[in-house]
Amino acid sequence: MSQRLFEDLGFSPAEAKALKMKTDLHTQIVKAASHYSQHELESILQTSQPRVSDLLRGKMSKFSLEMLVCYAEQLGLETSIKTHARTKGASVGVGTFAD
Repeated sequence: MSQRLFEDLGFSPAEAKALKMKTDLHTQIVKAASHYSQHELESILQTSQPRVSDLLRGKMSKFSLEMLVCYAEQLGLETSIKTHARTKGASVGVGTFAD
């Protein structure tokens, strides 16, 4: 998914970058979660079945970036945010999550 999509929807470049990061992280979580039943995920993620269902159904507005990072770690994914100085004329560079 392109960051430009979020910008086209009216989000600022910084908001678009954050939404792209959240979307990318969610995608990796769902991929890792596909190896487990919802009941197993309740235990792994230490949350309720309705929360697991929301996560798997893509209801990302119900989850903070912080919570998604916690879920990713509980599923054995390594997360990080990389930052770097912007080059002259470049847009805001927030970073990406590592798989």
